[in-house]
This record gives sequence, structure tokens and C-alpha cells, in this order.
Amino acid sequence: MSAETPAAASGQFTRRRQQFRAWRGTRPFWAGLFVLLGGFPIMYFPYAHLQLGHLTLAMSTTAGAGSLIIGVLLLVLGVSLWFQKHVRVFAGVAAILLGLVSIPVANFGGFVVGFVLALLGGAMAVAWAPGVEAQPQAVPQPQAVPEAAPADSGAPAPVSFGKDANGVGDSNDLSGTSPANGANGRHSAG
Repeated sequence: MSAETPAAASGQFTRRRQQFRAWRGTRPFWAGLFVLLGGFPIMYFPYAHLQLGHLTLAMSTTAGAGSLIIGVLLLVLGVSLWFQKHVRVFAGVAAILLGLVSIPVANFGGFVVGFVLALLGGAMAVAWAPGVEAQPQAVPQPQAVPEAAPADSGAPAPVSFGKDANGVGDSNDLSGTSPANGANGRHSAG
């Protein structure tokens, strides 16, 4: 292979992987995955019969229906985080609350595994924020230095509406708090 060899065309797998990566980046994917995975042990263990050699351990409790409801709700919240990202705060808080309720109801929250996954996923969902679209960077234009008012006049500088020397429009900010005039959001008490 030499430097002149053209790059191979991307295959179907590479294109699908990049599409999935772009889709995953626009929503709280990992939060939904952790909430979804947290629902499985909470839902499974109350109905499971574990085999240890010739010994069968039945994990069924009187709260099996409650465990099933909590587990199914966590599954639904995890999927809804993937496909309806605008409900992320509600789904995250609900996942945290369901994880906490699963401690007394569902065998210590699915032997703490489901509890921890639900809490982690819920916290990630609440903390997730959509990213901003990347805008092409414009080349900054040099700005003209405004002329200073004469020091002996004692009058404030006139407010101009319209365009300055560079053709850029003024912002009509009359509050005196713009960073351009050095106030930085602080008002003087005179």
C-alpha cells in the first residue's frame, strides 16, 4: 500500500455504526441503558430459583407483584429515555425513586445490583443536557476603537442607534450593563 492508494469506501457496517453513534450522541443513551439494566434484576430475582449444586434457593417473596411492577416501569423509563429525550428529568427522578422503593420491596433492590444501576441511570438522565450544534467559526473582524469623549465636558457619551463605523448594528442596551462599556453587569450606586 502506498501513499497514492485511495482510501477504501466505507462499508455498510461502518456507515451503520456511525449512524448509531450520531443517534446515540443526541440523547441520554447511557442513562437509558443503566435504567433498563437496573430493571432486569429487580424484576427477575423475586421469581428466580437459583441452583447451588443440589440446593435450590427460591427467592420468591410476598412482594413479587411489586417487584414485577417496579422492574417493568424501569424498563419502560429506560426505553423512553432513548426515544423521548424531552422526558429525561421526569424519567430520571422516577428511576431514582423506583430504585429507592425497590430496596424494601424487591429483595434489597435486586441484591443491590438493580438498585445501583437504577440510581446511576436516573442521576445520569437528570444531569444530561443536549449539546449545541457546532456552528462554523467566522473569522473575527477587527473592531474600530471608539473615540473618547473630551475629558473636560463632563457629559456622558451620546447614545447612537443604528450602525457604527464597521457597519455593525448597536444592541439598544440602555441598561449600562453590557461588557462593552466595562460595567460587566454591575450597577454603580453613584
